[in-house]
Amino acid sequence: MDRVELSKKKFEELFGRHSGPFEETDPDLQEMLNRFIFGEVFYHGDLSDKMRELITLVVLTTNQTMEQLLAHVFAALNIGVSPVEIKEAIYQCGPYLGFPKTLNAIQKVNEVFKAAKITLPVESQKRVTEETRFDEGLNVQKDIFGDIIDKMHENAPENQKHIQNYLSAFCFGDVYTRGTLDLKTRELLTLCILSALGGCESQVKSHVYGNLSVGNNKNTMLEAITQCLPYMGFPRTLNAISCINEAIPENK
Repeated sequence: MDRVELSKKKFEELFGRHSGPFEETDPDLQEMLNRFIFGEVFYHGDLSDKMRELITLVVLTTNQTMEQLLAHVFAALNIGVSPVEIKEAIYQCGPYLGFPKTLNAIQKVNEVFKAAKITLPVESQKRVTEETRFDEGLNVQKDIFGDIIDKMHENAPENQKHIQNYLSAFCFGDVYTRGTLDLKTRELLTLCILSALGGCESQVKSHVYGNLSVGNNKNTMLEAITQCLPYMGFPRTLNAISCINEAIPENK
């Protein structure tokens, strides 16, 4: 099949039997969108459609494009992504976007879930207690990034040590230790979130190394960033690819 037929097939799998909301008012734009996203990007590489939709959800959350997020929550459910997986992908955004943007997205997710008669709240994936969240978060952080984490804690100025503590306890303790999504998935989603944010190249590079340490190779990262492209544009895509190439040169 060519990209025209492929786009029709994929669009129907995701959204059902219609051609898109702008078919009547902006048919050229809808055609460009459908054929590029669903006829090309969705078929590039070996990522599963479930992973592609999780990536799309976190990028749309990062961009705060809520109407499109609604559509892709429906699409994710339609291809078999579980409600818990969807919630965990959005929760993963919290440390990087802040709570207001994360809550905006969760509100839209809940609207779709209620319309689909999905019981709320979904099953809790919490895996730490108040007593263990820092130590378990620190362990996960060190599993991903190595002994440099101890140095970051040791070298932080006294008036900034609380930030390192928050990073270990909240980002990696409260969030990364949660169930359903494994570390490989969480690190790949984080790479996409930071890439879509823009202006976070230092953190993008760190999470390229983090992805390597949990088993995501360069091709997987490039495929994930390719999936982000239609939703975050070429400038941020090229910036992310530059970070990947700097960390992992093509001759290696």
